[in-house]
Amino acid sequence: MENEILNIEGVVEKVIYKNDKNAYRIIEIKSDDDSIVVVGELGKVDVGELLSVHGHYVNHPKYDVQFKAEYCDKQLPKTAENIEKYLSSGAIKGIGGSLAQKIVSRFGEKTFDVMENHPEMLIKISGMSKEKCTEIQKEMKKLLSLKNLTSFLAKYGIKPGVAMKVYLSYGAESIDEIKKNPYLMCREEIGVDFELAEKIADELDISKNSYVRVVAGADVTLNSKSLDGHTCLPYDVLIEKCTEFLKISEEEFRKRCKEALEKKELCGYIKNNRGYVYLPKYFDAEFFISWKIKNLAGVSTEDDCDCDKLIDDDGVAKNIEYNEMQREAIKTAVSGGVMILTGGPGTGKTTTLNAIISVLKEKKETVFVVAPTGRAAKRISDITGHDANTIHRLLGAKFDDTRLLEFSHNENNPLKCDALIIDEMSMVDTLLFASLLEAVPEKCKLIMVGDSDQLPSVGAGDVLSDMIKSKVVKTVHLTEIFRQSQGSSIVTNAHRIVSGEYPVLLGKDSDFFIMRRDNPENTASLVSDLVAERLPKAYNYSPINDIQVITPSKMGSTGTVELNKLLQARLNPPHISKQECSNATYTFRKGDKIMQNKNDYNVEWVRDGGESGTGIFNGDIGTVEYVNSDSKEITLNFDGKRIKYSFEQLFQIELAYAITVHKSQGCEFDAVVIPLERGFDRLSYRNLLYTAVTRAKKLLVIVGSADRVKFMVDNESPTNRYTCLSDMLSIGDKPEGDDT
Repeated sequence: MENEILNIEGVVEKVIYKNDKNAYRIIEIKSDDDSIVVVGELGKVDVGELLSVHGHYVNHPKYDVQFKAEYCDKQLPKTAENIEKYLSSGAIKGIGGSLAQKIVSRFGEKTFDVMENHPEMLIKISGMSKEKCTEIQKEMKKLLSLKNLTSFLAKYGIKPGVAMKVYLSYGAESIDEIKKNPYLMCREEIGVDFELAEKIADELDISKNSYVRVVAGADVTLNSKSLDGHTCLPYDVLIEKCTEFLKISEEEFRKRCKEALEKKELCGYIKNNRGYVYLPKYFDAEFFISWKIKNLAGVSTEDDCDCDKLIDDDGVAKNIEYNEMQREAIKTAVSGGVMILTGGPGTGKTTTLNAIISVLKEKKETVFVVAPTGRAAKRISDITGHDANTIHRLLGAKFDDTRLLEFSHNENNPLKCDALIIDEMSMVDTLLFASLLEAVPEKCKLIMVGDSDQLPSVGAGDVLSDMIKSKVVKTVHLTEIFRQSQGSSIVTNAHRIVSGEYPVLLGKDSDFFIMRRDNPENTASLVSDLVAERLPKAYNYSPINDIQVITPSKMGSTGTVELNKLLQARLNPPHISKQECSNATYTFRKGDKIMQNKNDYNVEWVRDGGESGTGIFNGDIGTVEYVNSDSKEITLNFDGKRIKYSFEQLFQIELAYAITVHKSQGCEFDAVVIPLERGFDRLSYRNLLYTAVTRAKKLLVIVGSADRVKFMVDNESPTNRYTCLSDMLSIGDKPEGDDT
């Protein structure tokens, strides 16, 4: 019976579990006198509803036989008994158990017809006002619209959770809107695949060269390239990709694209006599960034303070003598406007930033410090002694009804600060930076700190590099390596790499050395030995807390997936005393090193002593404290913040014995091991190697091929991204429209 596709019908008797984030439900239905446990993304389900569920039986190792639903068709209950159960469950806003009993007692099986079409008859019920009758009719029509939409989409295999997203976007007109343009469901807030929307469009006889299809194809293409970091595409590149993807002529695409530009469904920009096409959200973001930065850059604060004296006093207090470039950076930051402080390792960025904060505080100014990730915020807080937040937390991130991100701080509710410092600015993408700038007050000092030679942001854009290239923003680039860092091969080799020179690979008595291996299997085996035995024995390092494996790729023998499994087997093998749980990729048990891979703004955490709060962020590293198979929960500890996830939420975490270079940004570790094997040329470039190397504080070990190191130093092209922000900043406003 297991895996055989079946259809069962029954009345919902009980809702055992629900997760509104992903529409997952565990319910019990009564079908032919049998009680059946049904699991799946069923959407909003209420007691008393009649369900027709399509799926198959599975044999759960703990909870016995369950019916796993692929999709379901919902019907309103037919009998008076089930109607009363349904209304008593709270399915209709404003109707509880007592009122449900009164309504059904009077109208019986005609209850729903009365509520939808004759609400004035409800006035006969004691305690019912005319206004409440109207409100009940409104809620009933809303409920029917959603049920009809769910049934309509179920024919195409679209789950109720997606139907709810469609309804939240288009309301009672959802079915009519989808029939006109099924590609609406490909939008970010809904997330249906283009291929599925195409199937619906074919059934609705929507032509292959229709406006809605061509614009949807352009949206899909631009969104896909945004995952590679591009905020826009050259018009000629977009034509080539879209005509191939959509199988239409260039003439047809140009015609539809021109129409979309005129309707502002796409945006155009001309740079160096070449046309570029944007999705509106990215064009608006880059245009706003250029406007706001130019406005902030024109602000300066004149006061009577003697900045040189404040710098001297700070240096005396800390027993530091600031060099000329550091003093220039401090003065520039304090004088107002916008400033970028950049420089490689060992050049005194952190020392300079500390001085900037000290001088601003001495001037009685309110200073906020932010970073893109939780790890980066903790690091800058630790080294400056000044409280730091993630950008998302500072802005008050939350999700709207369609699960899109919104912020409580914006242009209508700006931040209350005199100076805003952004650390690890290279990691900040275009959309996030635009949101942050919306909340920056008009006369706020904006100080951005970062290393422009590191990898650009995971999200689309190359904001820090674009601002530096524009020459609109005052930039102080620290270049002098301080004496205490000159003896570090990590620091000197990092500067060699970024300059296009090969690192000096010294012996094992150095803090930077290579251990040569000639194939992936040998490389992986040595990495495992180094982390589990050799480095802890030689340097007294903790494999969990002090050593981090950083690798270019997720895939292959030396990718994160296989290395994590190999390292877990060495450092935290299975044991009869340890309960386990799994997601699609990993098994987790007590003691495992894990990383959060999604921002979760609503999850609650607590610390020892009672402190509590909400929010765990992408890139936060922690450990598994407990796995409870009975309650189906896992307890995680992120730097003292304890949270609980249900097993259904395990997709949000991954093992972190090995992490990618991108995930390592904003972090520092005492010892870093980097496996480098031949192949993966797309991920073998200079900025990636430089970023990985600069994560190490005390020891760096490369395992693999010296030729691969040289290949990466020579290869710097993959960091190029299509954006127009630098041009918008340096040249000014450009015409948008169909002149691409």
